[in-house]
Amino acid sequence: MAMEWAQGELFAVASKEEFERTKFLLEKYKNMCMLMNDFEKFERDLEQVAIDGEAARRIDQDELHADKTANATILIEKQRWVYQQYQFYTHQLQRAWGLIQDEDAKKAIDYRYIQGYSYKETLLFFRHSLSDSTIRRKIGEGAESMANTLKLMGFFEQDEDF
Repeated sequence: MAMEWAQGELFAVASKEEFERTKFLLEKYKNMCMLMNDFEKFERDLEQVAIDGEAARRIDQDELHADKTANATILIEKQRWVYQQYQFYTHQLQRAWGLIQDEDAKKAIDYRYIQGYSYKETLLFFRHSLSDSTIRRKIGEGAESMANTLKLMGFFEQDEDF
């Protein structure tokens, strides 16, 4: 019995829900990266808004500024939390993508999701070397490979904690 469990864990197969979750996160990958870059670029500005608001409130004893300061602080904390989640997701997706063994599937996933091109653009990009149905199949195989890798890495259990 223990041998069956160990083999199942060594060669994990993602469930339909885990596969769908992987596809969902792949669809969001480019947007998550853009939002993380934006946060990194403007985090100091957001913190400065909170500091400036607190200084103005102390000088004016103005309750309006106090609300703005609290709101700015809450906003920056929320954005920091979202940023940390996106970091986790994108890092795990990058790891799983790096472990795709089929080069055509890896290239298709890279072009479609990592670089963020539309499905149509992806078909056009690969049209000279692969048929539309092969590209579609390679995207599916790549996503399946990633879902299986994410399952093996324990991603879906960690994902529930976020």
